[in-house]
Amino acid sequence: MSNTTTEAELPLAPDDAAAERLSTAPVESEGPTGIGMFGWARWMWRQLTSMRVALILLFLLSLAAIPGSLIPQYQNGQGQLKVEAWKAQHTTVAPIYEKLQLFDVYSSVWFSAIYILLFVSLAGCIVPRTWQFVGVLRAQPPAAPRNLTRMPVYAAWRTEADADAVNAAAHRLLRKRRFRANLSGGAVAAEKGYLREVGNLLFHMSLFALLGGFAWASLASGTGGKLMVEGEGYSNTITQLDDFNGTRFYGSDDLDPFFLKLDGFTAKFQDKGDQIGAARQFTANVEYAKGEDTSRLTKGTIEVNHPLEIGGSKVFLIGHGYAPVITVTNAKGEVVYHGATPFLPQDSNLTSTGVVKVSDYGDKDGAKTQMGFSGFFLPTAPLSFEGTGPVSLFPGDAAPELVLNAFAGDLGTDSGLPQNIYQLNTRKLTQLTQDGQPAKARLKPGQAWALPDGYGSVTFDGYKQWASFNVSHRPGNSIALAGAVLAILGLIGSLFVQRRRIWVRAVALPGGGTQVELAGLARSESAKIAEELAELAVDLQDDAPASEDEDDAEDPAADGPAADDPAPEAAAASDTPAEPAVPADQNSKE
Repeated sequence: MSNTTTEAELPLAPDDAAAERLSTAPVESEGPTGIGMFGWARWMWRQLTSMRVALILLFLLSLAAIPGSLIPQYQNGQGQLKVEAWKAQHTTVAPIYEKLQLFDVYSSVWFSAIYILLFVSLAGCIVPRTWQFVGVLRAQPPAAPRNLTRMPVYAAWRTEADADAVNAAAHRLLRKRRFRANLSGGAVAAEKGYLREVGNLLFHMSLFALLGGFAWASLASGTGGKLMVEGEGYSNTITQLDDFNGTRFYGSDDLDPFFLKLDGFTAKFQDKGDQIGAARQFTANVEYAKGEDTSRLTKGTIEVNHPLEIGGSKVFLIGHGYAPVITVTNAKGEVVYHGATPFLPQDSNLTSTGVVKVSDYGDKDGAKTQMGFSGFFLPTAPLSFEGTGPVSLFPGDAAPELVLNAFAGDLGTDSGLPQNIYQLNTRKLTQLTQDGQPAKARLKPGQAWALPDGYGSVTFDGYKQWASFNVSHRPGNSIALAGAVLAILGLIGSLFVQRRRIWVRAVALPGGGTQVELAGLARSESAKIAEELAELAVDLQDDAPASEDEDDAEDPAADGPAADDPAPEAAAASDTPAEPAVPADQNSKE
């Protein structure tokens, strides 16, 4: 075995060891570097549950809801018709909107992602803060600082009362003022204003409940639409609704069973002044019955923003218009059509358009024929259409007229394909003519129009009013409403309640007597802490009156101000003092 020692085996000198520690050369690691997957997951969780990210997600949610209010949605009342009409008017961007799910915003993937992330963020904020606040409530108020003169609000005087008696009196007075007070170590520590943190937690929990209510409503709600003419009724089943939009947990089999009938409709408009034509009253007088038994009907009314609640559904009034009563006779004089046909309003004066399809007209000149009529209903018609065309001058029925065009041929109703009852496909129809011009007629109630070429006649018998209703089942609305109310209450508490602390220390002086010190600290700048401290000092004077020979007494507080005035003195520090150390469990994030 060799006794030769190489240079590498020699022990390092102190300077060499220090140089090795300071070396920037890469050092080979025996394990993985970085924070690892668990570290990244913890970092992402902390970012997601931070207040900053929660506010960003809330802002993104409000931005994401904007398209839902500007673009027609499938799940709204009569949503399918409105979406299809919007697509027909915006053929260029409609496919792009469809791919971005802008016609179904609240059920889209991106809206749901923001919603879920906000839920998780709020839960991550609420749970730890709640446990932290419970710990604060269970703990005693923080002990008095060693030097009370550093507090923003301070008062001191000398008294002949016993120090323990003064501390006990201060403890009693603070408890009487609903402070959480603790007497220990020759001082009283008191704290008040916990409702501020309660308000913060209530606001966050209410916001959580508000979002939860909306989420539940989007998953377990449904809406249906129904248009009824005066005198008509329907049962709330999928076969009798005009349209229905369900959700994941609410389908056609979950519809609330009831019967609803429109007895009459009252519409009133302002007939003079600057706001002539403005709506003043829309009231639907209805009869309804819960369940399947329609033998006993209950009368009710439905107005705008005043729905009728039947079982778990609410029936809203969303539209109104006129339905001309038309009778059509064929060439043989047979009545082939009679009824009230709803016409759809096109402007604020209720200029309405509609069609009448007579698929059972019969034969004409040995061939099967069908008839179609399209036109306008004008509640208040002008004397002449010159320059304006058929338009109504007023939404009320002051001078009603029916303007019709007549077509003959094939309506296409026998093909089995669905058709829009408010549109007339004239591809296989021929417009009737008279004297070489398209045949048209202006009819007042009770007037008849003899169709050209012996096609029979059309009689305008009169008109009725119709109303459209939205039947909504939204179980989460009550939860969302309660959450919104509680959120406002929590916000009020967090804004107007101040967290504040008061300390009282009474110490026996070596030469006799007692030095009384009071100090206060508020978590936010407020004059209330100074007022409370002054009131406490005045009340404490009953048990600890100031000494008359206070000028001759020795001040034991070397760092504190001299108490030269026999009356209690409460003053703010001349310069902003540093806040005393606060226990870790008191520093909850606000």
